[in-house]
Amino acid sequence: MSPHPQMRSTLLFCAWVVFYISFLVATRRMWTGKYVRNPFARSLFAKMVSESEYSAENQEWYRCCPDLLGESVRPLFVQSDLDADTRTFLKISEEKSGWLFTQLYHSFFSTVFSPIMSRTSINGFLGRGSMFVFSGDQFRRLLGIRPDWKADRLLDLGAGDGGVTDVMGSHFREIYATEVSIPMRWQLQKKNYKLLEIEEWQNTGFQYDVISCLNLLDRCEQPLDLLRDMKKALVPGSGRVIVAAVVPFQPYIEIGGRWERPKQHLKIKGKSWEEQVTNLSIEVFSKVGLEVEAVTRLPYLCEGDMYKDYYVLDDAVFVLKAQE
Repeated sequence: MSPHPQMRSTLLFCAWVVFYISFLVATRRMWTGKYVRNPFARSLFAKMVSESEYSAENQEWYRCCPDLLGESVRPLFVQSDLDADTRTFLKISEEKSGWLFTQLYHSFFSTVFSPIMSRTSINGFLGRGSMFVFSGDQFRRLLGIRPDWKADRLLDLGAGDGGVTDVMGSHFREIYATEVSIPMRWQLQKKNYKLLEIEEWQNTGFQYDVISCLNLLDRCEQPLDLLRDMKKALVPGSGRVIVAAVVPFQPYIEIGGRWERPKQHLKIKGKSWEEQVTNLSIEVFSKVGLEVEAVTRLPYLCEGDMYKDYYVLDDAVFVLKAQE
């Protein structure tokens, strides 16, 4: 007598889950030094580990050649370095990457729901994938403010889980945020941040002392309109915009699980970090009425998974003010 069709489906699903978990465990074991027996593979693994440790502990993430910056941008560059808060984030990410069963659960959940949910929403559900753009000290140094400096309003556009908002928040009496991902909005609500809709923050009737737009320009439909709206929403004179952009600049947006070009496609010229930063400053920000006050090079860090302790992209972080 053959099994009931429903029972057969259940057995097949269970078998698939067991196979999937076994495959992930085997893959992780294979890529730890203890299980690399082939001499060539072992040397390759050792090189990967040493390179990872090297990049995490040196200043390559922060290196800039000022001579390659445009003359108007060169004196505005602020040198950053690997500070204590950045090291702490990296250490925590490395520890989380070693939580085998947690990572297995995350991997399984992502595989099942990625066809119907964005990566950001999956991370929001799982409470993972926290980002690190700058530390408190780096934020204050960029803005040129003291630790006890206070202002009225901060607006963080595309705030994610609020991790970076937390870094800036201690300096503001009111903290506003926008976020399209519903699970990430839940995370922001837990922190009691005031959530605004995407089409609402420009029309609240008040203005902001600081607006942060971190790694959002290359992920929105109309980046030029966004820059103009931020300029209009600033407190006149003292208001500042903080923009972080991944370099090289490669804009695309996620729509229904597909990646597409935005309606306003910014073509940033230059191959090096310095050339693209100069082009952004002169050809993009200046043309919408924003002036660069300071710029630095920082790593855009994200918590990793069972395969990698953390992920890193190259960021340019600008402080902008409205042109007089």
